[in-house]
Amino acid sequence: MAKPVLLFLLSLVVTSHATCPRDSNNVRNQENQIHLLRPITGAAGRNIPEIDCLSWRLAVETYNLRNWGMLPSSCEDYVGHYMLGKQYRKDCEAVADVAIEYAKSLKLSGNGKEIWVFDIDETTLSNLPYYARSDVQFGALPYNATRFDEWVATGDAPAVPAVLRLYKTVLALGIKPVFLSGTKEKLRQSRISNLNKAGYRKWEKLILKGQNEPHSSVEYKSNKRTELVEAGYIIVGNIGDQWSDLIGTNVGNRTFKVPDPMYFIS
Repeated sequence: MAKPVLLFLLSLVVTSHATCPRDSNNVRNQENQIHLLRPITGAAGRNIPEIDCLSWRLAVETYNLRNWGMLPSSCEDYVGHYMLGKQYRKDCEAVADVAIEYAKSLKLSGNGKEIWVFDIDETTLSNLPYYARSDVQFGALPYNATRFDEWVATGDAPAVPAVLRLYKTVLALGIKPVFLSGTKEKLRQSRISNLNKAGYRKWEKLILKGQNEPHSSVEYKSNKRTELVEAGYIIVGNIGDQWSDLIGTNVGNRTFKVPDPMYFIS
């Protein structure tokens, strides 16, 4: 897998170099820094106490901190360093290792009804070239749906190498991949092209979000997973970057979360 990882990193470095310049000394210094946050106000008007950015990321990943709107601006450098650095890749690989071990332990029925649900954004495909841009700043600036859709339409998102490895394992084991995404239905062709280019070339279903779907991601994805179960499928695994991918109804026999401190989807 060395070549895909190298290509993934090169694409991120080339795209991000103008907005995230760092020399080796700065990188070493950042690894030992505590990045303090100013107190911020949550959606319910509550004050979130001052913490360092590593603790903030832990709170996000463990679902202790919820319903936050944007990455705190004082954590932009920390999150950028994490997402473009070795630790993010190691964390994704650790998730994939556990998921693959679990997948290999399964005893399949042989009727071809076992499926593995994959989210797309920041799970199977990485939008880091977009989030590293100066007009996005790793989620420290307000979300712009138009700009993000324009990025998706390019079909240039690279694969997350660890999840691509899981996907290939799942296929080889006879488990059928299902992509379930909040991507707008109008971007279907761009998504198909991007998935194929990134190495995802076979799936049972690609489920995208239509105009009349629920606004809540939890409700939308729960509904779609319920439809799959009612059609006779068995969800043996489910992987996503958001907690909203992994909670609700019919989440599957086991769920796996890859890290994403850049945004929160409810």
